Parts: sequence; C-alpha cells; structure tokens
Amino acid sequence: MGTPIFGERDAVRAHISKFYNRATWIDGRAEHQLEQVAGWPGMQAVAGFPDLHPGRYGPVGAAFLADRIWPQLVGPDIGCGMALFRLEMPRRRLKLDKAARRLAVLEDGVDPDLARAALDAAGLTGLIAPDALGTLGGGNHFCEVQVVEAVFDPAQTALRKDDLCLLVHSGSRGRGAGVFQGVSDSWTQGFATGSAAATDYLALHDAATRWARVNRDLIASAASEALGSDAQLICDTVHNHVVPQSDGWLHRKGAACPDQGLVPLAGSRETPSFLLQVPDLVPEALGSVSHGAGRRYDRTSMHGRIRKTRSDLAALTRTRFGGRVICGDRDLLLEEAGQAYKDPEQVLQDLSGFGLAHALARLVPLVTFKTTGGAK
Repeated sequence: MGTPIFGERDAVRAHISKFYNRATWIDGRAEHQLEQVAGWPGMQAVAGFPDLHPGRYGPVGAAFLADRIWPQLVGPDIGCGMALFRLEMPRRRLKLDKAARRLAVLEDGVDPDLARAALDAAGLTGLIAPDALGTLGGGNHFCEVQVVEAVFDPAQTALRKDDLCLLVHSGSRGRGAGVFQGVSDSWTQGFATGSAAATDYLALHDAATRWARVNRDLIASAASEALGSDAQLICDTVHNHVVPQSDGWLHRKGAACPDQGLVPLAGSRETPSFLLQVPDLVPEALGSVSHGAGRRYDRTSMHGRIRKTRSDLAALTRTRFGGRVICGDRDLLLEEAGQAYKDPEQVLQDLSGFGLAHALARLVPLVTFKTTGGAK
C-alpha cells in the first residue's frame, strides 16, 4: 500500500492532529501517508484517529480539510457507512442457527420493484441505477446481529441490556467505484471549487452517498423481516465522503460523521462494538471520530497468519461469544478474521481520553453475515 503524490507539494505542510497515544498500535506506513497528504496542495488540516491504518490512496481512519476536492481521499466506496438498528424482539426468541440460515436472503438483494420504489422515494430515479440494492458487497462489509451486553448511560440512549440490534456496514457497491474510476486520471491537483470537474464529481458523489444510505436501510429491512422482527434506526453514519465547510472541503476516509451525535464503533467478530456519543468539542478532530477498530494486518498478510486446514477454517465460523459467522468465501473468511483488527477497547480509550467520544453501550456479535459464497 502507498499514497501516490500528484502534482507539486505545498511548501507549507498542513497541521496534523493525532488522536491516539503512544501505546496504541499504529502502522508506520499509515503515519507516513498522513505526512504525505499533509503536503498536498491546498491541504489545511489533517486528523488521524486510533483506528488509523494504510490505504491505497491515503490513510484510512483520518479526516482532511482542504481548499479543493481530492476524490482519492474519499476512495471508490463513496458513501460507505454503518447503520445501527434496534430489533423489536426479545433475546430469548433468537435461535442462532435458525437466524444464520434466514439471513442468507441477503445474498440476492431485494425485489427489483422494491428497489425502484426505494430509489424513487429517495429522489434518485433517473440519477443512479438500482442494480445490487440491498446487497452488502465484499471486503469488510457485513450485517451483524448483536446483543446489548451493557448500557453505560441509560439517560442518553433507548437501548437496554439484552436488546437485540442490527449493525449494517455497506456502501455504494459498484456505483461509487464507477464514479471514482471515471475521474482517476484527472485529479492531479485536486478539483477546484466551482470547476466543471468538481461540479460533475459532486453530483455523482452525492447520488452515490444517498444510494448507499438506501442500501443500508434495505439490507436492515430484509434482515429484520427474515428474523421476524421490526427494526428501529438508532443512527446511520457515513465514513467515506466529502462535504462542504465554510473554509473548504472536509474529506472523511474511514472516519465517521456523527448522526445526531451518535456513532457505532465496530469491533470485529471476536470483539465487542460500541455505541458512542460524540460531543463536538475538539475543533482539530474536524467533526469526525473513529468508525471502528481499524485493521492491524492487511488482507495479504492474513493468509500467512492462519492455517488453512478444514478444522481451522471451521473454527473461524464460530466466535468466542458463541456466535455464528456466515462467510462462504474462504479468502474473505481468513482476511476478515478477528485477529486482523485492532482492539476496539483501546480505540475507545483513546477517543475518550482526547474528549472525542464516550460509550453509551457495549454490544457483542451473535450472527455475522458476509456471504454464502454465491454471487456477489
């Protein structure tokens, strides 16, 4: 992984604010990428969070304020984010193996008529295609049934101990990738505000971001219906996008934008997740916070860290919480194993220590759905 530098670098490097302690494990390549991006033309401020890790075009787990738009700091999965829903069913009704089988409906997406209706309701008809709506995609995307293990601040959340929730992590699928590929040969100096390139990109970017929100909602609807429950949205937070500010353009890559002051902090299938409350008190954080634990090991290296015997692979489909993992893709099962990710407790400790967030609730995974191994 590495960050290509396009065009001339500014003589004055943007200030970098690092919201993690020395004890936090940070890949040196990611910090090098922070330094590189800080020198890009028009860059004004950079914030790195404790889930920081290297990305293809720049670090993941960071936010960037610039006087122009840099599409590579958003990346191809425009609008990717996480949505947390509370399920209207008691914990005792959830049978893990039965739930795992029923969640296989997520493999095929939603009915085309429902997809078109959802796009129409979102005002996206004619702007973006409905193909693949209601599907997760590959990589680190998932739909997970979780149970609330502890509530730390009952006055600030409707969640209660033993509540069941859905955490949906997905983005714009091929829509955002198509937008990104279409501009990848023209961003050598970024896109100036008001330019034709910026206007065209933003129109496509905004449509992909709205599509991704619709996608998460449809995934949650399909999953909750399969489980025989209604679902109530708690928050939907985007972590790959660019938005206008009074003094420039704020880019987030793997850095969550709080939804009404709330953010899900995703762990791994072997660690808890958290619901965070995020006060807007630290300007240097650029209105952003960690979206998850962040990768410790990249996908390629994970293939050398876990044996590929039948018993070892089977063990990856069960978690230390007694949960189930549905992933029919062997490579993905290895690459997304729990040990690939950092400790979310350490991430939370850093965020709390810097005054960026505090935990409202801790949730543990019961059923993690990625793919049955069929069409993606």
